[in-house]
Amino acid sequence: MIWVADEGLYTCSFQASNKPRIAHVFLIVQVPARIVNISQDVSVNEGGNVYLFCLAVGRPEPTVTWKENKYGLMSEGEFLDITEIKRHQAEEFECITNNGVTQPDIRKVKVTVNYPPMITDVKNMPAQLGKTAILRCEAMAVPTASFEWYRDDRRPLESDNTLRIKNEKTRSLLLFTNVTDKHFGNYTCFASNRLGASNASMLLFRPGAVYGRGVAVNVGVSAGVGFWLCLSVSLLMKV
Repeated sequence: MIWVADEGLYTCSFQASNKPRIAHVFLIVQVPARIVNISQDVSVNEGGNVYLFCLAVGRPEPTVTWKENKYGLMSEGEFLDITEIKRHQAEEFECITNNGVTQPDIRKVKVTVNYPPMITDVKNMPAQLGKTAILRCEAMAVPTASFEWYRDDRRPLESDNTLRIKNEKTRSLLLFTNVTDKHFGNYTCFASNRLGASNASMLLFRPGAVYGRGVAVNVGVSAGVGFWLCLSVSLLMKV
């Protein structure tokens, strides 16, 4: 087995036609590129700075390249600095070292970016009396958000067998198994983690009802009757 210490100048002497000859050979020992030290996986809050390193050895001197898997961007050198990191930059970063002796050596570092909840999807929902209904609340967050539901600033009682809360990884469902008049109204979804909180409101309403300033008004007047009512009121105001 050949070692790096074996590298150097070697002399070969031999006899040819009764005449001694000498040849000199310089032995170069190549060593495959190898990563010997690299950053551990890191977790950072959005807006913070990330400093990654990747140290490699080999003969000849290897190159070191950082690659972003998401966008395929490359950065040369042992050190990778990311300032004011954003949530979309959370990913695995590859360190690649190569000197052409064998296949490149590749290691990965996972960067997790923490950020407060951001509710992304809520909408008002019509519901029929005696039927089932669902209010949905989607929220993106790292760490994963915890969800709570409120009705007129009061948390709905889970002891009510017609109402159930089902929390999933990125969303929460408020389930009504038997809609009654008492269920119609405004509900607020509250999503939180250790970095902050977000909330959004939505209505569970009876189809055919118009909500304004938190009050539901049943629509039961035809367009023609409505016109004459408006005209009568206008004439009375002029008298």
